[in-house]
Amino acid sequence: MSKRVVGLAAVAVVALMPFAAMADQAKPAYKDVAKNYADIAQAAYSDALTGAKALKKAVDALVANPNDATLAKAREAWKAARVPYMQTEAFRFGNPIVDEWEGKVNAWPLDEGLIDYVDSSYGGGDANPFATANVIANPKITAGGKTINASRITKGLLADKLHGAGKVEANVAIGYHAVEFLLWGQDLHGTGPGAGERPASDYAKGKACTHNHCDRRVQYLTVATQMLVDDLAEMAEAWGAKGKARASIAKAKDDEGVARMLTGLGSLSYGELAGERMKLGLMLHDPEEEHDCFSDNTHNSHFYDQVGMVNVYTGAYTRTDGKTISGPSLSQLVAAKSADADAKVKAALAATSKAMQAIKDTADSGKMAYDQMIGADNADGNALISTAVDRLVDQKKALEGAVAALGVSIELKGSDSLDNPSAVSK
Repeated sequence: MSKRVVGLAAVAVVALMPFAAMADQAKPAYKDVAKNYADIAQAAYSDALTGAKALKKAVDALVANPNDATLAKAREAWKAARVPYMQTEAFRFGNPIVDEWEGKVNAWPLDEGLIDYVDSSYGGGDANPFATANVIANPKITAGGKTINASRITKGLLADKLHGAGKVEANVAIGYHAVEFLLWGQDLHGTGPGAGERPASDYAKGKACTHNHCDRRVQYLTVATQMLVDDLAEMAEAWGAKGKARASIAKAKDDEGVARMLTGLGSLSYGELAGERMKLGLMLHDPEEEHDCFSDNTHNSHFYDQVGMVNVYTGAYTRTDGKTISGPSLSQLVAAKSADADAKVKAALAATSKAMQAIKDTADSGKMAYDQMIGADNADGNALISTAVDRLVDQKKALEGAVAALGVSIELKGSDSLDNPSAVSK
């Protein structure tokens, strides 16, 4: 996997007036907005949990009877599970409980050689002694001056010994992307058409097993998928009636709580999505920088990140079963102070959603996948990505206008790819 040198910049937004000074003009009250915000978070994480349970069921069917059909269904279940989860990312950054937990389920990019076999061309991450550890093939791992007993692939091994091993962020042993790699394998097509092509026989028994160690691969996939279920259950509970995440936002002072909500939207719009997940890959023309790089599902992940931001701002969420949760919103709080600021945020959200829809429609049509769009020789694809990045930057600016209107103070995460491009290298 290619590595790059890239940092996160901080963009400060200064308070103009205390939120409390206009609280009597704001309709609805902050406590009602906070409750609806938490209700949407709980529903979205609960839907993500339901999706992960469906994925676990499909994985169990795959390992019980590995064939093309059961593998395809497991892959479909993984993609379906991503839809509600990506809509939860708007709750990151402004909620420390979420941000501290998120690395267990959505850490990326990963050095896949830590987990399983890789192509002979794979070089691993720079300065990562675990980049070719291949825990599936090796019951004992010696790397980074340590010897790890990996004879049994357990939750403890994956979470405590391998995830973040050697303090290297690319040592991702658990979460959606570890499961994704185990279902698809490496995508060796670069910026050409095609995703990972792992055969179902990688999970077969006896002589039918391909690439050896199928029993340990079954263990790894089964354990990692169950861990995903467990971790999502933890966050769904955290937003429940007695959960710590709900209590934290509910008990926050009005200006602090609103600032946290807007921090989540602004940081995801700018530093994370526009910068780290989109602009960086476009600058490097590197398919390793696409978010769902094994499955070619990146267009959907980015699209539903944007859907999640619209959900939070407008105070409405459509659940997987079609039911809608809606209530007092950030939009109403902003509009009560400045109809113009609210209109600009809504217009920016709509423009970004349109740009993300164009990427999704192009990928879904089969014309070109996301990794093809970022290819060095693909002007049309580059333009699609670049337009979405520009709209996300505009969205961040509109949100800053809302911050100013409300008179709160926030600090947004940035990205060298946007703030200091000369610092970016492979």
